[in-house]
Amino acid sequence: MADIFDVVADATRRDILKVLHDRGVQGAGEAGEISVSEIVGALELSQPTVSKHLKVLREAGLVTVREKGQHRYYSLDIAPLETIEDWLMPLVDTGKGEPYVEVLGGEAREFAGVVGKVIADTSHRFGSAVERVTPKKWRKEL
Repeated sequence: MADIFDVVADATRRDILKVLHDRGVQGAGEAGEISVSEIVGALELSQPTVSKHLKVLREAGLVTVREKGQHRYYSLDIAPLETIEDWLMPLVDTGKGEPYVEVLGGEAREFAGVVGKVIADTSHRFGSAVERVTPKKWRKEL
């Protein structure tokens, strides 16, 4: 599996994630799903380009797909983005002019960083493992 940072480094994939996020926030469609053709229209890209990037996002666990006939409906899965969040949070300002890393003491800061990364990684691996071992027909029902 590609590193999550490599996956979101691509501007087109970030644009697709934004479209999926916006659809999820709006609650339109079934569970915030959007068809490939709607993504193509929103971003004014070719269908093969969008499909190529959706495959990378799907393999990284950032999107889920539901098949209905010949159509594919995608939705955002934010769980893998927690890895990025765990990396970024120590660098973000608390609003008091000091980064989060300065709020925590040295030992607590190190512990929080390690625990956050382990939890995010475990969550992502568990979700990926369940998807690999769950028969496709059952996943549609879940």
